[in-house]
Amino acid sequence: MSLIDTAGAVRPGEALDLDALMPWLRTALPELTGLPQVTQYSGGASNWTYRLRFAQRDLILRRGPAGTKAKGAHDMGREYRLQRALKPHFDKVPQVLAHCDDEGVLGAEFYLMERLEGVIPRRRFPAELALTPERTRAICHSALDTLVALHRVDTAPLAAFGKGQGYLERQIQGWCQRFSRARTWNVGRGRSVMHYLEAKMPSRERQALIHNDYRFDNLVLDAQDPTQVLGVLDWEMATIGDPLMDLGNTLAYWVQADDDAVLRSARLQPTQLPGMLTRAQVVRYYADRTGIACDDFTYYEVYGLFRLAAIMQQIYYRYHHGQTRNPRFKRFWFFVNYLLWRCQRRISANR
Repeated sequence: MSLIDTAGAVRPGEALDLDALMPWLRTALPELTGLPQVTQYSGGASNWTYRLRFAQRDLILRRGPAGTKAKGAHDMGREYRLQRALKPHFDKVPQVLAHCDDEGVLGAEFYLMERLEGVIPRRRFPAELALTPERTRAICHSALDTLVALHRVDTAPLAAFGKGQGYLERQIQGWCQRFSRARTWNVGRGRSVMHYLEAKMPSRERQALIHNDYRFDNLVLDAQDPTQVLGVLDWEMATIGDPLMDLGNTLAYWVQADDDAVLRSARLQPTQLPGMLTRAQVVRYYADRTGIACDDFTYYEVYGLFRLAAIMQQIYYRYHHGQTRNPRFKRFWFFVNYLLWRCQRRISANR
């Protein structure tokens, strides 16, 4: 297994049209010559991410997928502008380089950014790291400290990327609607979970810049010292909102060693390793670092799980209707039902 994260073959039906791209690219970045070696990252289940390796420069191209998209989703222009605005205040944002809003070039809006070379923790850490539990714990702490640092960024210069107070209510209403619109015949209605989220909405709302998809596989770690975070990727859903909701989103992906077999089979990141914090320990660590009281995190945990169910259902909807052929999405309906069950179990345990 390679220590440095690399892309692979481009998926069928998702090839880049270099004949269409290169004239635009040579105007946007005239220092580039020749044709790039094009590969594709397989980790994302939503936007398409490519590596363009030129002789002079190593670039990343991000674009939205084909097919029906939820309103406001896959906004590559916003993601580009947010990273450009955030870079002076948070140095772990990749440098963005160029943006194209003409969908006639590739069939979708896209942007280019620098490629950060390092370790991206996916389902497993590279074996070459030979991590001890103590080293693994240090990586976990570093990842959480980076999230805390993001939540401490001054939001005043970034006000254009939020909609003000009422974020919590907008999220609950929005995700309930998106789930219902994308529901297919083989997925439960989720009515009791949606009722809980609407009825038990916390009265207090905090404001911070939040990532909204903060996971280990969206981090780039220093290959020489993996306890150091070099960068944070995938800013599509970042906004000004409640930081506890951001933490809830993170924990929706957090699989620990004592979880059931279904959840362990869906693990996307190495959070089960000896030395990693459990979900409860993550909440306590975050509370200690921020001073934000998290005595009962159930609501935010249920929100994170339901939001993940809605995201997966939106992706499955595209697969179900033949708008994408990525075989990874074939069984998403099963995990959507499983996530709804986990939501209900957390609600019942807290009564």
